[in-house]
Amino acid sequence: MIEHRDIFIGGKWVPSSGESTLPVINPATEETIANVPRGTSADVDGAARAASVAFERWSRTPVAERIALFDRLARVTERRSAEITRTIVSELGYPAAWVAKSQTAGAVEELDIIAECLREISWAEQVGNTQVRRVPSGVVGGITAWNAPLRSIISKAGAAMAAGCTVVLKGAEVAPLTSFMFAEMAAEAGIPAGVFNLVCGTGPEVGEAIASHPLIDMVSLTGSVRAGRRVMELASATVKRVHLELGGKSANLIFADADFERAVIDGIDDAMRNTGQVCGGLTRMLVPRERLAEAEALASRKVTTYVLGDPLDPATTLGPVVTAAARERVRGYIRSGMEEGLRMLAGGPDAPEGLSRGYFVKPTVFSGNNQCRIAREEIFGPVIVIVPFDGEDDAIRIANDSLYGLAAGVWCGEAERARAIAARLRVGRVRINGAPLNKRGTHGGFKLSGVGREWGRFGIEEFLEYQSVIG
Repeated sequence: MIEHRDIFIGGKWVPSSGESTLPVINPATEETIANVPRGTSADVDGAARAASVAFERWSRTPVAERIALFDRLARVTERRSAEITRTIVSELGYPAAWVAKSQTAGAVEELDIIAECLREISWAEQVGNTQVRRVPSGVVGGITAWNAPLRSIISKAGAAMAAGCTVVLKGAEVAPLTSFMFAEMAAEAGIPAGVFNLVCGTGPEVGEAIASHPLIDMVSLTGSVRAGRRVMELASATVKRVHLELGGKSANLIFADADFERAVIDGIDDAMRNTGQVCGGLTRMLVPRERLAEAEALASRKVTTYVLGDPLDPATTLGPVVTAAARERVRGYIRSGMEEGLRMLAGGPDAPEGLSRGYFVKPTVFSGNNQCRIAREEIFGPVIVIVPFDGEDDAIRIANDSLYGLAAGVWCGEAERARAIAARLRVGRVRINGAPLNKRGTHGGFKLSGVGREWGRFGIEEFLEYQSVIG
C-alpha cells in the first residue's frame, strides 16, 4: 500500500489542507493499492502563488538552460522506467509489455522531443521596425488524463515549462501515482522551486479551482466534452486562454483497393489500444458495401484473439477498463447496440469467462450504421462498429458526419488518392495505410474534439504569446 500524504508546492512536499484521501484502485484486481490527498481550493491557491512567484525568473531563463533541464529529466525518467511501468500497470491494468513500450518509453521519447524542438522555435522575428517575440503565456493550470497519465503530464506541464511557463498540475485522481513520480523526477533534474506544482484531487474541487484562479493565466485540459465546457465557462470569468483535448469518434476509411486484411486487422488493433480507452482510437470502421461480409469475418476472427487477464502475464494482450463505473457504462453501450437491432459479431455485455474479479469487458464488434448510438457517442471502451459505404464521396460524408473531429485513418492502394481524401476530412490527424504516429507532428482536433494542439514544436508554441516591440 502506497500512502501519499503531501502535495508538491514551491519545490517542497507539504501537507494538503484537505482532511480526506482518495483511494487508488487496481482495476485488474479491484484492490486498493494507494491513498492520495484529496486536495482543496486552498491547496490550489498556494500552488498558484508559488507558480506566480517563480514565473518572473523562469520565464527569462535561456533556452539552452531549459534544453539541458529537459535532457536531464529524460534521463532521470529513463532510469526509473521499470518503476514507472509497474506503477502504470497497477493503476490501469494495461498489459506490462504494452505499458513499457507505449507509456514508459513513449514518455522518455516525448521529453527528448521537447528538448530537440526547443531548438526549432523562432523566438523573435523582425517585421520592419517591429520585433515580434514569442513569450511565455504565464502560469498554466494543467488538468491531465488518466488513460496515459505520465505522457499527459509531459504533453501539458512539460511543454508549458519548456515554453517558459510555470505550472499548477492536477493529476488524474483515478491514476495519480505517476504525477507524484513526475514531481520527484522534476526536482531531481533540477527544475527550480515553484516551476512545477502538484495538487491532486477531484475535478469539481481542484480542477474547478484551477480553471477559476485569478493567478492562473491559461488552462490546459484533457478530458470529456462536459469537463471541457465547464473549464471554458469558469475560465471565461478571467478571460484565460484555454487549451482542450477532449475526445473523438474517429473513422477508419478502408477502400476496396487497400491491403484489405491488413487494414481491418490494424484497425481493430488501433481501436483496442488501452482497452479502447484512447481518444483517437479508430472506433468506426468504414468499408465498401460489397466488402462488408469480408470485413465482418476478418474483424470477428481478430477480436477473438485478444487474451484478457493478469496484466503481468506475458500472454495477456488486453486489460480491464479503469473503474467499475466505466465497466457498467461500456456494457450499457453494448446493450444499446443490441437493443437497436445491430448485428453483434463478437463480444457482448456479459463478464468474460474465467475472470471473476477485475473491471473486464469483452472486446466487442458490431455491424451497423452511422446513425446508431454506438457510432455517434464516444464509448471509451473496447467496442467498434463497422459501417458500409457506397463510393468515395459517401465514405467521406459518413466520416465527417460526427460531432467529433480528432483522428481518422485512410487505407487505399494509391498514396496520392489517400492524401486527397485526407484533405477532405474534418479531423486533426489522418494516418494513411497504417503509418505510425509522429510525435513531432500535432495531436488535437476539430469540433467537439477540442481547441489547440499538443506534441512537438507545436505543443510548446501552444503556451506562447506574441509580443511586438516597436522601434
